[in-house]
Amino acid sequence: MRMVRWLILSAVSLAGAVHAQGSQGTVPPAATADTPGLRVSPQLRSSPGLRMHRMEDDNIPAFMEADHMKGDPDANVTLTGTSQVRRIDGVVKGDRIDYRSDTGAVDIQGSARLMRDGTLVTGPSAKFNIDTDSGEIESPNFWIGASGGFARAEKAEIFSRSQMRLTTVEYSGCPCPEPSWYISADSVDLDFDENEGVARNGVLFFKGVPLLASPYLTFPVKKERKSGFLVPTYGVTSNSGLDLSVPYYFNLAPNYDLTLVPRYLSKRGPQLGAEFRYLGQSYTGNMVGTYLPSDSESGDSRWMFRSRHQQLLGNGFYADWDYAKVSDDDYFRDFSTLGLNEASTTYLPQRGRVGWSDRYWQSYAQVYKYQTLQDPDAPLAPPYDKVPELYLKGSRYDVGGFDVEWTSTAVRFEQPLLDGVRLGPDGDRLQTYLTASHPIVRPGWFLIPKVGVNFAQYDTDWYSLSDRDRSISRTVPIMSLDAGMVFERDTTLFGNDSIQTLEPRLYYLRVPYRDQSNLPVYDTTLANFSFEQAFEENIYTGGWDRIANANQLTAALTTRWLDADTGFERLSLSAAQRLYFEDQRVTLPGETPRDNVRSDFLVAASAALTDTLSTEVAAQFDPYRNNWSRGLVSARWRPQRLTSVALSYRYQRDPLPGVAYQPRGQDQISLAFQWPFSERWYGVGRIDYSMRTEAATATAARESPRVTQAIAGLEYKGDCCWTGRVVFQRYAVSASDANTALFFQLELTGLGSLGTDPMSLLNQSIPGYQPVTPPTSPGTTFERYE
Repeated sequence: MRMVRWLILSAVSLAGAVHAQGSQGTVPPAATADTPGLRVSPQLRSSPGLRMHRMEDDNIPAFMEADHMKGDPDANVTLTGTSQVRRIDGVVKGDRIDYRSDTGAVDIQGSARLMRDGTLVTGPSAKFNIDTDSGEIESPNFWIGASGGFARAEKAEIFSRSQMRLTTVEYSGCPCPEPSWYISADSVDLDFDENEGVARNGVLFFKGVPLLASPYLTFPVKKERKSGFLVPTYGVTSNSGLDLSVPYYFNLAPNYDLTLVPRYLSKRGPQLGAEFRYLGQSYTGNMVGTYLPSDSESGDSRWMFRSRHQQLLGNGFYADWDYAKVSDDDYFRDFSTLGLNEASTTYLPQRGRVGWSDRYWQSYAQVYKYQTLQDPDAPLAPPYDKVPELYLKGSRYDVGGFDVEWTSTAVRFEQPLLDGVRLGPDGDRLQTYLTASHPIVRPGWFLIPKVGVNFAQYDTDWYSLSDRDRSISRTVPIMSLDAGMVFERDTTLFGNDSIQTLEPRLYYLRVPYRDQSNLPVYDTTLANFSFEQAFEENIYTGGWDRIANANQLTAALTTRWLDADTGFERLSLSAAQRLYFEDQRVTLPGETPRDNVRSDFLVAASAALTDTLSTEVAAQFDPYRNNWSRGLVSARWRPQRLTSVALSYRYQRDPLPGVAYQPRGQDQISLAFQWPFSERWYGVGRIDYSMRTEAATATAARESPRVTQAIAGLEYKGDCCWTGRVVFQRYAVSASDANTALFFQLELTGLGSLGTDPMSLLNQSIPGYQPVTPPTSPGTTFERYE
């Protein structure tokens, strides 16, 4: 009878609370035979009503359950046996519970358990107040919130819902029965509102071995940002020696933060770095920089700075900038971040822009400069600065079936100095291009006629040694016709139902000849011939300093095999060639004009031979010289998770004598892999081997076959909450020099990583790389719900 009475009293209290809550909103109609009843929720979730109408702690009704109960429901209640006091915001359990309903005091004896917001505390006994969330627990074990942290202590003092102190404690963020790492401390103060744990006289143990010790150690108690020291990083490189960093993170506000990175390089000295990030409703950006006052190797101060910003100004206006600068040409070769090959950086942007756009118009004004980092073994002519560049584009589509575009630019070009010498004259260029097309697109075919007029006006002393005028102009009409068809049929591929397509395409281009030999060349170069470029209006890329005369037809054919059920492309074959009906007469300075009537053949094939093996082949064949101009052959095998092998071969023939504006040749083999050696050991690696041989020239050092990049690493997946990695990297920093780096990492789940993080290197260099430690699913406030 007593049990029934307590259940009735509790039910009445809960019903009163629900009624009081429902009187402030809409009361749902009762379920009847004609209306749906209660639905089963797919998951536990917090009640929005309780969040909106939070009741005072001393007014929250309590539900009690036990084998035996006695006492006065308005004062003292004693529960024995399997006992619990449950409220909507928490639960306490024990073998015996003395509960004072008027004060909220709970005295638990035997198998004490306290649960609230996903946090579970167990111990032999506890004294706790469920109204004030305060109390003491002897010899407690803690499973802290949805983060999965675990702690055991001699004593716990709970001051409030968010604050507590643990004495003689071991804490671990590893949610495993036997954590592989833990922090041992005399005391630990936890503040969940501030997301901070403070350990005094703390020692970090891994597998029982002390790794770090500190009289004052802070750490996060939730998966949120907090101020404090980050895990140190360390490694060794041949250019800088021992590399040690101890970052400190400032969580200044929800929308901006700062990280200071004191760094010591044994061969060069101490360096200070910093990164400031910010984010607002209408802007975002970051600033990063480093400073080393006196390099032990060179004696000079070495520094780097970069700032990026994007800003919405309203009414279609915006602004952005990207400004980068370093102290000298060798900065990235000497100070490349471990695991990242920044040594190949050549051009640093220095750009600022203000723009405006709406439905039909886009415009901006910008200044675009570069800092060119020179390799003494392979010097480069720095590109022209644009100071400023004005851009305007207007477009209207499907106006009576026509698409109209008009693009205009006005640029002031200035050549930076190289060793105090200006390599080329400055000048101004106004360029405008008006086009109109009439796309006719129907099921199975399309036809797109297009006409345009390109006009350019120059004011320059490009030919200052001749009597040519400073003011020069050019007007060129451009006409094209693009047509294609798509045929389909049902077929089979490797015994599987498939759909095969046949897609012929013809592209005719007509550009009459205009003499442009007196025009300057500021930002234009010869494009590589490819499937994409075969359907472009110009063989030159960049600006419009040259527009090649053209009377030509590009013919291409593609066929695909698609899975009939999923549409997945299993096999694709493509071929293309361009036919010329007149010789090339427009050239860049120093360029040998083409006189062939046919271009190189372009062929490509890709195949997903199985669900785990894919291949790709692309090549360019010169029918006149009967040799290959370019080629790519690659294959990737991924039989299971954490297992992949990628092999590729790239070839590009050196430019012919007298043919300028073409990149140097390439002859390289690359192999990358991730492979499990056992259940816990995994290997990763990559090697790029250049087979080029080239004699030394006035501007380039002799090049012989060499390894341009090599990566070798081992990963060990620990039994619980830890992963170890060791990675070796060697990479070219210039035409004749290389840098070697060796770094280690110990990843501790719930704490961070000791050492240098190689993940960015592995993700970038190993196709299909997957971390051996899968990402943990986010927890909820209902973790360990009972």
